[in-house]
Amino acid sequence: MLSDALREWGDLLPKLAALNEPLTRFGEALWACWERRGKMLVAGNGGSAADAIHFAEELVVRFGKNRRALAAIALCDPAVVTCAANDLGYDRVFERQVEALGNPGDVFVAMTTSGNSENLLRAIRLAKQQGLVTVGFLGKDGGKAKGMCDIEFIVPSPVTARVQEAHKLLYHTVCGWVEAKL
Repeated sequence: MLSDALREWGDLLPKLAALNEPLTRFGEALWACWERRGKMLVAGNGGSAADAIHFAEELVVRFGKNRRALAAIALCDPAVVTCAANDLGYDRVFERQVEALGNPGDVFVAMTTSGNSENLLRAIRLAKQQGLVTVGFLGKDGGKAKGMCDIEFIVPSPVTARVQEAHKLLYHTVCGWVEAKL
């Protein structure tokens, strides 16, 4: 079982090297956002929601060293999500939060292994309309989200676990880049 995962990673790692340029663009977009006192908003469903929370806390608190806090919000507050789902429908849970919290120049990050989550597609569209920089952490072939975001990380694996693991590697790389720049 472990050998299968390691073989899958052996196939995937060389493909991730192609994401260096978008990683640099993402780091620079975050840096420019924070220089203007903006914030990063990040959202996902299920395991990607857990990754969204993890990513935000690495920026707000610390990744590898003590430094100033960076503004990042995971759009996963259970009261807000369940209220929006109940009152507006689950397809609007992230869109509504982007509407409330997103400002031009902020960064919106959508984390979706399938690229097909309607609630994230709607949030990406609204974020673009509101002037946010949009970033997609996507998997497989990118799904419906492919081509929608300003910056995209498509992890070309059919295995959800490998996509989520690669997303973590990518956002940890950005955290390290940002902390080195501070």
